[in-house]
Amino acid sequence: MAIRMIRLEGDPVLRQVAKPVSKITPQIQKLMDDMADTMYHAEGIGLAAPQVGILKRVIVVDIGEGLLGMVNPEVVLAEGEQTGPEGCLSIPGIQADVTRPSHVIVKGWNRDGEEIAVDAEGLLARCLLHEIDHLDGILFLDRVKEPDTIRRV
Repeated sequence: MAIRMIRLEGDPVLRQVAKPVSKITPQIQKLMDDMADTMYHAEGIGLAAPQVGILKRVIVVDIGEGLLGMVNPEVVLAEGEQTGPEGCLSIPGIQADVTRPSHVIVKGWNRDGEEIAVDAEGLLARCLLHEIDHLDGILFLDRVKEPDTIRRV
């Protein structure tokens, strides 16, 4: 396992669409392990593969309830609304209020290639949606509706 370099805003890889993973390989599992190590080292709660320069549809999140890794995550239900602060390891020192669905169901594969579905609310829903956005080349600042909520932290 290794700490990988986190790509920062302005790096073109962050604006590209990640490619689906066709099968879980030892390389994908190592990527997930390295991403988790990198996320914890940076004291984040989520990380997407493009943030470490890999254009694969892989995310890891941990909001304090244990590590969740997903391959090819797909939102199959999104409802409700919540507005709250977000930050990003690729945009250090900046936070802003973002409105997102408050409840989501996300399907994908776990590290063993088994299909999983995560029913998430609140912070976990926000985190999953934030990381899935990275897979589509979208940064949280793109979702800010009220520019006056952007602040340095």
